Amino acid sequence: MDFLLRNVLIADRRDPVSIAVRDGRIVSVSCDPVAESFETVFSFPNCLVLPGLADVHVHFREPGFSYKETIRTGSRAAAHGGYTAVCTMPNLSPCPDDMAGLEVQLALIRRDAGVQILPYGCITVGQKGEKLADLEALAPYVAGFSDDGRGVQSEEMMQNAMLRAKKLGKLIVAHCEDNALLNGGYIHDGEYARAHGHRGICSQSEWLPIQRDLALVRKTGCAYHVCHVSTKESVALIRQAKAQGLDVTCETAPHYLLLDDRDLKEDGRFKMNPPIRSREDREALVEGLLDGTIDMVATDHAPHSAQEKGRGLKDSVMGVVGLENAFALLYTGLVRTGVLSLETLLDRMCRAPRARFGLESAAIAPGCPANLTVFDLNAADRVDPAQFLSMGKSTPFEGAFVQGRCLLTVRGGNILWQEGKTQP
Repeated sequence: MDFLLRNVLIADRRDPVSIAVRDGRIVSVSCDPVAESFETVFSFPNCLVLPGLADVHVHFREPGFSYKETIRTGSRAAAHGGYTAVCTMPNLSPCPDDMAGLEVQLALIRRDAGVQILPYGCITVGQKGEKLADLEALAPYVAGFSDDGRGVQSEEMMQNAMLRAKKLGKLIVAHCEDNALLNGGYIHDGEYARAHGHRGICSQSEWLPIQRDLALVRKTGCAYHVCHVSTKESVALIRQAKAQGLDVTCETAPHYLLLDDRDLKEDGRFKMNPPIRSREDREALVEGLLDGTIDMVATDHAPHSAQEKGRGLKDSVMGVVGLENAFALLYTGLVRTGVLSLETLLDRMCRAPRARFGLESAAIAPGCPANLTVFDLNAADRVDPAQFLSMGKSTPFEGAFVQGRCLLTVRGGNILWQEGKTQP
């Protein structure tokens, strides 16, 4: 639709502007009154217009697990949080390890998606780590290859995957976890685990596979991305790899940047994989975000049913939701506290993920696609899962006070979310 945004702020200008959108693109950004008339005009005084956010790590659960989330509900949740583009993980049924499996998901995306959804293909058949998936067939349709939820245990298998991905010009997107080191753990092997009699997951189970894979990247020249980094050792390894010129990027998530294991409670909403780790790990992650070692923030939005998350810290399944309040949480916890600039946060939540994964462009400038979101950064909110549009309601931030409310999300000129309006 065509519309005009009046009296809004953008990050690189001090004075309010008007943004005109026609035929899905921004046609003007001006401090002067817009001469042409628009049937639809939005006025958001003192509110900030941002490029649409992008998340390269979400689980929309469909096909196969639609009782947890669907393409439609996941898209609505993304738009509610200010996102216009996401990449969906392949732990589905059927899983996208060949074109037959991928096409089931693509058909649902064509039918139900509002935001841009670019899926991942599997690295191995059935994510079992035994045989490579049909990477050649999948390559034109996917963001990259991942067995997220399961680490590729075989060094030989990972090397072969990297060689194939290199030829195809695609990323290997790695869930780094050494199963041999888990020992039945389910939270971080730290102070809280020891004090409360829980089995811990050691940091080595994450950083050792990263170390292995980085050696393979040196050998193969593959483009490589590390999922949900959570340990200080992982940050140090990736920083060193970048200094050596390797084609490596990584992500972390809001819960690893804002929480540590001192914040844990005996509740399933604090259980995810990798786990929330120590204060030293959290501080190293923030430092990595500041110096560019950590390229982007992804939510690892992983919805489950209330029953699956209601069994306490020990027995609940792993995974929490994050799309609908990630920006407000990070703005409140890192920008308003002076740790991070707003410009850096926007780079990590919009520009960097779009550039690395080839997602639709989003910039507030004439000629660009109208992929944008409006936030009232002065609005005080409380994280309330009852207000989520996602089918998943489990978040470690339940009850937290935040600054920043998403008022409008637009993709290609189409309104996906508008505060106060019933969503389709």
